[in-house]
Amino acid sequence: MFDVVTDKTQDESRQGEAFAPFAQDPNTYKKRFYIESYGCQMNFADSEVVASILHGAGFGATRNLEEADLIFINTCSIREKAEQTVRKRLTEFRKLKMARKGTLVGVLGCMAERLKSKFLEEEKLVDIVVGPDAYRTLPGLVEEAEGGQKAVNVLLSREETYADIAPIRLESNGVNAFVSIMRGCNNMCSFCVVPFTRGRERSRDAESIINECRDLFERGFRDITLLGQNVDSYYYVADGNQVDHGAQVAVTFAELMERVASISPLLRVRFSTSHPKDITDDVLHVMARHENICKYIHLPLQSGSTRVLQLMNRTYTREWYKAKVDRIREIIPDCGISSDIIVGFCTETDEDHADTLDVMRYSGYDLSYMFIYSERPGTLAARRYKDDVPDDIKKKRLTEIVNLQNELSLLSNQKDLGKEFRVLIEGESKRSELDWMGRNSQNKVIVFPKEGVNAGPGEYVNVKVTECTKATLIGKVI
Repeated sequence: MFDVVTDKTQDESRQGEAFAPFAQDPNTYKKRFYIESYGCQMNFADSEVVASILHGAGFGATRNLEEADLIFINTCSIREKAEQTVRKRLTEFRKLKMARKGTLVGVLGCMAERLKSKFLEEEKLVDIVVGPDAYRTLPGLVEEAEGGQKAVNVLLSREETYADIAPIRLESNGVNAFVSIMRGCNNMCSFCVVPFTRGRERSRDAESIINECRDLFERGFRDITLLGQNVDSYYYVADGNQVDHGAQVAVTFAELMERVASISPLLRVRFSTSHPKDITDDVLHVMARHENICKYIHLPLQSGSTRVLQLMNRTYTREWYKAKVDRIREIIPDCGISSDIIVGFCTETDEDHADTLDVMRYSGYDLSYMFIYSERPGTLAARRYKDDVPDDIKKKRLTEIVNLQNELSLLSNQKDLGKEFRVLIEGESKRSELDWMGRNSQNKVIVFPKEGVNAGPGEYVNVKVTECTKATLIGKVI
């Protein structure tokens, strides 16, 4: 779908594509596993589910790649660049296999479903291939692979949500946590491979979500992000025998979010990602009503051209999108808004590109994730349209969009100069151990000196903004 990520506007927030679980007592487990994850936060959340499943089957985690008996890479098919990165890592893992006999390599996630035969037969890079809905079968697949068989399960499910599995928090700072509330996607955007790699949309049991969030809060976590490919379409119908003497009880996303926020006023609630067509006034009013629901919405635009949006099957027009931005500003005046933008989609003209720049200016995004379009095999766009925008034109347009977003980000941050914000401390600044970093309700990173601050990670402080860059607010505790 995409090719180049060019914006890292949240430079003090949690970044990086690869991570591994916490270390365990080496004498506790017979075999140890190592996981790297790439792509969206859903993949990171899935790796925490995988760690829990393997842990329950007697496997221990390690941070040390060289001592791992099982090496897993959780993959992303959204962008061609991500696939190239994974292939490079698998080649490096093959060298480790040769040096350490008996080591097994497995591919998890979206690439596993899409490229299973290529990995197993053509390139012979892996021993285990497991799709996003088949993680429960991992212990058995490991046994098969240990016996010399190629172990594969990429079957998609209409029911699997892993609702009963308590994720093991990987590389946790003890403050932020991600909670998956649904899986799959029904939107069928023409450029996107997700419906084919993650299957149809299904919502997780609401009670299991509430219980997980409450448990996280009781363990000291203070910032929870509710995750889904399209969280606003969350809709769970509970079994009334457990709830209301035989009645069917439906839970919408607005109701779910309100219940999570009601766990404690000290618990911050965020969510990602929204599809513009599904974010309702009910959601906006719940956000406005609860101070601890963060005033921030990621609202992907993709293109500002109505003609291109129709080709993308986004089901809205540029005028409709602008009206949605207006509605957000009306109900939540101080709401932060970010976006995704695809550059150079099939047949995109200079006029289409100008329309995208226009909607960016109108929306005044705090930040954007901007990508060059690259064709993804199996999508509607790959079957129906020609990828006909020359690379040099794509790069030129991308530069213009990045430059505009840099201007918008700086302008947005300059508007915050002199303002005071309630900030949740998340940890040390990456740039200086003398500073704390945290985020405000609008998801903006704020850095401030530790000196004189009688608080630490997981605690709230009031910070006055004194300086800014396009990526970060700088302030002092008051």
